[in-house]
Amino acid sequence: MKIGFIGLGRMGSAMATNLLAAGHQVTVFNRSPQKLRALIELGAHAASTVADACRDGLVITMLADDTAVSDVVLADGGIVSVLPRGAIHLSMSTISVALSKQLTEAHAHAGQQFVAAPVFGRPDAASAAKLYILAAGGPAAVKTCQPLLDVLGQKTFPLGPVPASANLVKLSGNFLMASAIEALGEAIALVGKADIDRQVFVDLLTSSIFNATPYKIYGGLIANSQFEPALFAAPLGFKDIKLALAAAETLRVPMPLGSLLHDRFLRLLAEGGERLDWAAIGGLAARDAGAPARA
Repeated sequence: MKIGFIGLGRMGSAMATNLLAAGHQVTVFNRSPQKLRALIELGAHAASTVADACRDGLVITMLADDTAVSDVVLADGGIVSVLPRGAIHLSMSTISVALSKQLTEAHAHAGQQFVAAPVFGRPDAASAAKLYILAAGGPAAVKTCQPLLDVLGQKTFPLGPVPASANLVKLSGNFLMASAIEALGEAIALVGKADIDRQVFVDLLTSSIFNATPYKIYGGLIANSQFEPALFAAPLGFKDIKLALAAAETLRVPMPLGSLLHDRFLRLLAEGGERLDWAAIGGLAARDAGAPARA
């Protein structure tokens, strides 16, 4: 397929690389052009403008937040204004439910199709094409996108015709992962304060009652205070918790644990944690307990 790809951070670059390796013709655009070089060497075509990336009828965006997506999609010269009628915008970013609804309406008004397909997985999973993908949108548009999703992920979960459904599920999942990070941090702080080996504790948990990937990944990071380099930076985690709380407010769903996570991220960032992995909120409990960061 001929596709455009906009947004070449760690996730986007890995995903575009896999599309090229699968034989797709990919035109790439990024606001920081230096990120294009490696993909061009792999056979990608460089787009000098958003419009150049939208000529082939299907464009993928993988951008950091609502502001970046709005700037690329809704601004003058953005995707909505240049994408041909009937063409598809496949948004794989983690964005707010409100923006997803806005994009759905804008594309429909322009005679275009919009599919939301946010992903679960860190950059290593993106590189290995092992992402879990949540897809929602018109059935025909999702079907058109499916060969691309099959390249990028190990499984796609269809969530119906309303794109915002995929975004709400993604935010809910990230809320659960952040909750696990906080709970792990508190438990690890407790055993660490008693001079019990923190890594042994994590190994015990993750080989028995909590044999799940998030506990394995984040438990190890917290036990070893290994929060750099950030594969998912703390400001992005804070962003997702705020978006989950905004959706909860709209739907009138109290989320007391979400409010706690909001304040934990806010504290981490207030103390200069912008460059740390979001797992660093799990290190706050040990500091609260007066224990050293690394036991």
